Amino acid sequence: MIMRIFISQLFFFFITLTTVTSQAQKDELPDRLFKIHDTYRETTLTQRRFKQKDILPLLAKRQGNPLYNIETVGQSFEGRTLQMIKVGTGKKKVLLWTQMHGDEPTATMASFDIFNFLEGKNDGFDDFRKDLLENTTLYFVPMLNPDGAERYQRRTMQGIDMNRDAASRQTPEAVVLKGLVDKLKPDYGFNLHDQSPRYSAGRSAKVATISFLATSYDYELSINPVRERSMQLIVGMNKVLQKYIPGQVARYADDHEPRGFGDNVQKWGTTLVLIESGGYVGDPEKQYIRKLNFMAILSALNKIADNSLTKEKRDDYYKIPENGKWVYDLVVRNATVKQSGKSFLADLGINRNEVSYSNATKFFYYSKIEDFGDLHPQFGSEEIDAKGLTIEKGKVYPTTYKNVSEVSKLNALSLLKQGYTYVRLTSDSNTRALGLYFTTTPLHVLRSGQAAPSGTPGLGNTATFILKKGRVVKYAVINGFVYDLDDFEAGDGNGIIE
Repeated sequence: MIMRIFISQLFFFFITLTTVTSQAQKDELPDRLFKIHDTYRETTLTQRRFKQKDILPLLAKRQGNPLYNIETVGQSFEGRTLQMIKVGTGKKKVLLWTQMHGDEPTATMASFDIFNFLEGKNDGFDDFRKDLLENTTLYFVPMLNPDGAERYQRRTMQGIDMNRDAASRQTPEAVVLKGLVDKLKPDYGFNLHDQSPRYSAGRSAKVATISFLATSYDYELSINPVRERSMQLIVGMNKVLQKYIPGQVARYADDHEPRGFGDNVQKWGTTLVLIESGGYVGDPEKQYIRKLNFMAILSALNKIADNSLTKEKRDDYYKIPENGKWVYDLVVRNATVKQSGKSFLADLGINRNEVSYSNATKFFYYSKIEDFGDLHPQFGSEEIDAKGLTIEKGKVYPTTYKNVSEVSKLNALSLLKQGYTYVRLTSDSNTRALGLYFTTTPLHVLRSGQAAPSGTPGLGNTATFILKKGRVVKYAVINGFVYDLDDFEAGDGNGIIE
């Protein structure tokens, strides 16, 4: 009798230990995924301005792989093939689509990282892959708007925002997506986007690196079991992300948009999570955010596979701060401005805007002063305290140059210290014909006949100016980028040609 009791207790102990160990492994999964991402990162996608031709070989090489079923599901307006890749055999169906906006590619990169991961083995994740693919069937549609991606633009070739085309379905791409929802009847959907890198997480200086939305299916913002699961999934992903981007997760206001795919897919009975990849300082190509997508999406799929998402409290969804518009790329604070013989203090809010070139495969920055005055409620991803410094328009260097190559040989630091921010090209310059609109030299280049700005730098001007202490130039701001003349590092400058 004693022996039977002992054996029973021992068996209970081992069962408990196994359960605790299994739960510990699940809790550690996001960290392990984060650490292993570099192993499975798709190395052919290294910058975000890629096109459909860059991902087609990645799909083609998986044709014939028994892990996948790849099928053509339609064509874009310009006739580009739309493909869907299916993986897994489980009862829970998950539809994930990326780049319905052509200039929002972060999750497309992460999707191919996920495919590489699903093909891995003997790396400590075999049990996870087995459980995931036995409990879910995943349907990926990478790059739903290839025509937009070709031009690196948000809208389709027709000029229509596809995410406002769920009701009318005037675009062939929207027809394809609606057809997949009707045919597959997915239990879960992931609507994967990018957002402005200047959104803040609430009223804070922190950029919203990832934002979520559990889309509303009616104007009353009702919560049924379908939408509740969206909230629970988001709560789980937020917990995972806080370790890596603390205070940089936000959510959209859940106003109902009757034309939106997210709102309608939720209404049609699929638990829908909208993910927006925003900004992260020092990550202009969104490679770190891509890594976060990889980890967060796989972690969410794990919660779907084992149904652990139901343990999350939906009310925690509302504790995530809303997206705010409180961040500029650069804020100059407390600068002394002199106008009409008078002086006053002002802040400047500056944004660096991307301008595409080389068939939209590359970009340069063109920076504007977006606001001027009291900006104390706003923040800058980069800030200068200009207290005691006077803002002035830089001078035009008296010597003219034939071409940008000559300008690149100048001692930029010497010119900036003398207060020269502008250099002029002669009439025989063919920079426009060559398609040159920027220079890596930290100077503002004026084409022949282009007048230099007059007056004190202000609202709407290109963000080129100097900050002086007395007669000494302390900082030069060229095209929205700051150069500390006491600690000068030109590097690859972001000069502009106008």
